[in-house]
Amino acid sequence: MKQRIVVKIGSSSLTSDEGGLNKEKIVFFAGELARAHADGFEVLLVTSGAVAAGFRQIGYASRPKILHEKQASAAVGQALLMQAYHEAFSAHGVGVAQILLTRYDFSNRKRIHNAMMTIDELMRRGIIPIINENDTVSVDELKFSENDTLSALVANLVKASRLAILTDIDGLYTADPRKNPEARRIDRVETIGDELYRIAGGSGSSVGTGGMLSKLEAARIAMRGGVPVFIGQVLEPGDLRIALDGIGKGTYFETTAHALPVKKQWLGFHSLPQGRIAVDGGAEAALVSGGKSLLPAGVKEVSGDFHPGDVVEVVGPGGHTLGRGVVNYAAWQLQAVAGLSTEEVQRRIEVPRIEVIHRDEWITLQQVN
Repeated sequence: MKQRIVVKIGSSSLTSDEGGLNKEKIVFFAGELARAHADGFEVLLVTSGAVAAGFRQIGYASRPKILHEKQASAAVGQALLMQAYHEAFSAHGVGVAQILLTRYDFSNRKRIHNAMMTIDELMRRGIIPIINENDTVSVDELKFSENDTLSALVANLVKASRLAILTDIDGLYTADPRKNPEARRIDRVETIGDELYRIAGGSGSSVGTGGMLSKLEAARIAMRGGVPVFIGQVLEPGDLRIALDGIGKGTYFETTAHALPVKKQWLGFHSLPQGRIAVDGGAEAALVSGGKSLLPAGVKEVSGDFHPGDVVEVVGPGGHTLGRGVVNYAAWQLQAVAGLSTEEVQRRIEVPRIEVIHRDEWITLQQVN
């Protein structure tokens, strides 16, 4: 069976410093991807660059910051971007197709299923899908982060054997290598914890490595879905294949988690929670490592206005997110019985199921290794 790989290339790797496409870079990356395609990989490309490609063409002196100006730039730039990819891949006899997605597409299970069927058919036909965010209709509060998150969601959706996020720095470092000569590259990561987020530029950090935080979050999402990740550079011919072989110029994020069913992917990464439930330590252990359902006895606090069948977020005693699940109670019902035993709950209210969240309707978002 062919291995599926998802490769994400950001704007800085495709455009010139003053704006507009760098055709030489696009030709180079197309060559790397075409070689992987010829080697038997099923290749999906997640690309940025539409706004950067279009803002000069539309007449702006610099990259716009106002939403409708960015959307207009993307409308022009997306056509230029696809034209450049079409010409570059055609030189290798490889066809390409454009797929534009938004957050809403992932939150709607029917829409993302249709997108998946399209992607499968394209790959069966030997076509490389080129996926980008639909910037002309996306709104800022729902946008993907430099398409890093989009690439992770796509990698999970297609059950990729690896996600390669290509950037201008050769991996994750212990400090910013541009400022600290003693910074050391982290070659392998098995668990993403608070220290890595601090290094990548999280809250309170003074050593951010420029855009690495969104890439680390993308790696976390992909790893939870059973997809290993490479974050690093592809600068010379053959570098992409080296990266896919595990000896590339970057950081490798490994995982022993299994691929998630589409339903669990939707629940964990695409659904829109309608409320939040805080649980005690015993309930946290039962949910995260015990494979158990959440019962009212483990509930400490309830917030939001949710109803049976809605998705809610569950947090532990420290306030950290444990996961998401489909709730069987209305918010007012759960507030009335939080912390009570099963017998007491049954005496006080009528609910179709005693479990607040059944284990079959739950996904843990803590890293699984």
